[in-house]
Amino acid sequence: MAETDQPQIYLITPPEFDPSSFPERLSRVLDAADIACIRLALATRDEDRLLRAADAVREVAHRHDVALVIDTHVVLAQRLGLDGVHLPDGARGVRHARKELGPDAIVGAYCGASRHDGLTAGETGADYVSFGPVGGTALGDGTLAERELFEWWSAMIELPVVAEGGLTPEVVASLAPVTDFFAVGEEIWSAEDPVAALHDLTEAMG
Repeated sequence: MAETDQPQIYLITPPEFDPSSFPERLSRVLDAADIACIRLALATRDEDRLLRAADAVREVAHRHDVALVIDTHVVLAQRLGLDGVHLPDGARGVRHARKELGPDAIVGAYCGASRHDGLTAGETGADYVSFGPVGGTALGDGTLAERELFEWWSAMIELPVVAEGGLTPEVVASLAPVTDFFAVGEEIWSAEDPVAALHDLTEAMG
């Protein structure tokens, strides 16, 4: 990616939301910013809640001509006619998802801070890989995806890369030259004004 290219914003839904009120908040963000893709990332496994949420978000996404992928659920992506799936467990499910969803679907893989996982995901058919968390309090084993990983990836690998988890204006400013996308979620939804919170992050891209 050229140094002058601005990364794009990839929006992640909150882990829980009210399908009757969230679409309006989402719509305001889509009106205010250029969004490349939306990931429906609910914490629930309840199929009925997932279906209702997907319907609500899809309507807004398609009205704004933005692709919508769903976290984890290959079968639901298929059934609901979504644009693809985001796999949170690295490269493991990529080949299966690609086979099920076909060549035109978006298949992405979250690979933590593992260069090896990212490469494997790319080789087995992923359209993008995401690394993280890139900032904030590291969860789990405390590993952060460091800037060096993004530097190496953007220099060596053509597959688009996404930075996610713990984004702050400082982190965004640091990673902007070496990532293709920033995946923004709780960073804006936990704010009183998501549009203003997103603006603060995008301003930091320089």
